[in-house]
Amino acid sequence: MHDYQRPPTLHRYGMRDELEQALTAGLFRLVPAGGFLTVSFSRAWDKKLFTVLGPADCCLVIHNTELFGERLHRAVQRALPNWAGIDGAVEYGSRSPLGAAFTQTGAQAQEQEWRFAWRSMSPNASLNPVTVKIGSIEQFAELRAPESYLV
Repeated sequence: MHDYQRPPTLHRYGMRDELEQALTAGLFRLVPAGGFLTVSFSRAWDKKLFTVLGPADCCLVIHNTELFGERLHRAVQRALPNWAGIDGAVEYGSRSPLGAAFTQTGAQAQEQEWRFAWRSMSPNASLNPVTVKIGSIEQFAELRAPESYLV
């Protein structure tokens, strides 16, 4: 039994300048992975992830993951109309029912990844990185520095 409900918060670890653009303009870069274009987040707020997912000096914390997910899927649909999107938790150490794009090794389990992925509906589509813009998410997201992590 798998639960595909989005977690209450999503975390994106990265460099502050990139994450400020994500917060204020809603810019997100989709990158090729396993035949999909993907953008990944963590379900965890964990100081170790600044190093594991780094280099990172900041974390974008998204509080309204439903609204965020809908806006992201709509923006990608506008940019890539012949692509189908899905999002869900990455499975570690065993194959995900969502496929290879949602499967990682057990060694990566600390990342607690939530992935958004899109696949082209037409054969031989190019898998080049794409940046989408969903507009400001400042109403339901914030930037946090590593030192704001409380043990």
